[in-house]
Amino acid sequence: MEFVKRHRTHLGTLFGLVIVGITFGVVLPRIADYRDVWDVLVTIDTKWVIALVLATALNVITFAPPWMVALPGLRFGRALVFTQASTAITYVVPGGGLVGMAGSFALLRSWAFPTAAVARAVTLTGIWNQLANLLLPLVAVVLLAVESEADSGLVTIALIGGAIFAVAVTVICLVLWRAEFAREIGDVCARAVNATLARVKRGPVGWGGGSFARFQVQTVGLLRRRWHMLTLSAIAGTLTIFFVLLVSVRAVGIDSSSLTWIEVFAGWSIGRVMGLIPITPGGLGVVELGLTTALVTFGGANAEVVAAVLLYRFATIVPTLVLGGATMLVWRRLNPDRHPEGEGVEEPVRNHRE
Repeated sequence: MEFVKRHRTHLGTLFGLVIVGITFGVVLPRIADYRDVWDVLVTIDTKWVIALVLATALNVITFAPPWMVALPGLRFGRALVFTQASTAITYVVPGGGLVGMAGSFALLRSWAFPTAAVARAVTLTGIWNQLANLLLPLVAVVLLAVESEADSGLVTIALIGGAIFAVAVTVICLVLWRAEFAREIGDVCARAVNATLARVKRGPVGWGGGSFARFQVQTVGLLRRRWHMLTLSAIAGTLTIFFVLLVSVRAVGIDSSSLTWIEVFAGWSIGRVMGLIPITPGGLGVVELGLTTALVTFGGANAEVVAAVLLYRFATIVPTLVLGGATMLVWRRLNPDRHPEGEGVEEPVRNHRE
């Protein structure tokens, strides 16, 4: 047991590598021979290559708007390079969304945005993205029901996601509704964190219920003005990811008679939910397995489905890795001591107090 505690990080990394190895070395080759998959990929028509490039570019561009809404003063150019860098971190470091949120916080603070404003932006974009992922299976079930294609596995995922969504929304509404409730939640969280830190002889933390109450006031002020823009930009960003998959599916020759867009959406929603499990960086291996299985189950040809999934994952991961890596290399040049865009980020709070 002591060995497990001491080497927990290394064991987690090893387990993730095993999952990736089994997915790409055992499971996917059994679904479709890689030679057949390659034959599919090399026959993609030029027009579909262009369509995929445009869909990928659109997906990259839509990373920025939610952050511009959640962090007033952050302009498009910097939001774009920041989101590529922070997302690239999630693709190379295990831990999923939590690691991405921590990376986002550190990167934005390096631009001298106020701590409270950055924490608010990281929290809101994270919550909106996760809620969207939890809602996707519910939407997929409704769409499949319209086509009379209910899937028991998807229904189960949708019910679980819906339950988590309902609880999360209830808690969020209570926290945003009353500062007293936010204070109580903050005190509970602080006690839990301090108890954990005490075991490793660290702490206590410098925040508590009062911090949560102030955060609640500031957040309500921002959401009153921008909740609709935040919601629309988050939905747009999510749908562009699906659009990349749909283009990938059609590019490899899977037409609507084999897989309708609703079935592709349903399979994609399963992959998105599985990607929330922080086993491997960016859900590598896990997403491919869930998405491939779902699309084959819905009627897609094995080799074409595997080709489409690999193409989709390449288009949504590699460009961000390249752009994010390049951004990190020159980050110091983008990192002045005090960035002028940090000014005015507290404007929603002043409006709320007025």
